[in-house]
Amino acid sequence: MADPATHLASEAETAGDTDVTSRIRDAILQGEFAPHQRLIEADLSERFLASRATVRSALMHLVSEGLVERLPNKGARVRSISVDEAIEIVEVRVGLESLCARKAAERVTDAEADELRQIRDDMTQAVAQGNLLEYSRLNQLMDARLRQISGHATASVLLERLRAQSARHQFRLAFHPGRATESAPEHAAIIDAVIAHDGDAAEAATRQHLCGIATLLRAMT
Repeated sequence: MADPATHLASEAETAGDTDVTSRIRDAILQGEFAPHQRLIEADLSERFLASRATVRSALMHLVSEGLVERLPNKGARVRSISVDEAIEIVEVRVGLESLCARKAAERVTDAEADELRQIRDDMTQAVAQGNLLEYSRLNQLMDARLRQISGHATASVLLERLRAQSARHQFRLAFHPGRATESAPEHAAIIDAVIAHDGDAAEAATRQHLCGIATLLRAMT
């Protein structure tokens, strides 16, 4: 029989790894670590009050997510995502997010529909007020809720990884002149189709929205 104390210690270590992984991931996505910046284990250990082993495990997780890369004899650094790669990621997201939108339209409850309406209205208000940070936050919330409502676990896991890799480019697009006024109605169309239980319309609206993102990214190359 396994030692209960050993089992609890293992669970605590796993929870610690997950927490440090999330904190380093957030720091990368929020621009606290720049592309190609070295991630020194000793510095990260001090910053996040974690053991070197925990930091090393966290970096391995982030390597598997595509946010960090390891170089021979140089340790780890933040991986830079090119515009071309970001376009490829969006092209893959088209299929996955369209699927989630269709599934969400099939499964959405009345309570979830009310929540989506509120997100839609808040997004419209944020754009009208020129609050692009809040609009960007609501955009991420909408995407997350649609994935959750869809109930498609595999697509959700893949999308989380893809969105993390292209987060910097997404943030740049959110502040591109006039982009918010174009994308807000597109988001509203997705939400309205999901609320109406119209899978075809939800899929089409999602596809149109993401194809617009790919087009804008191409213009940035």
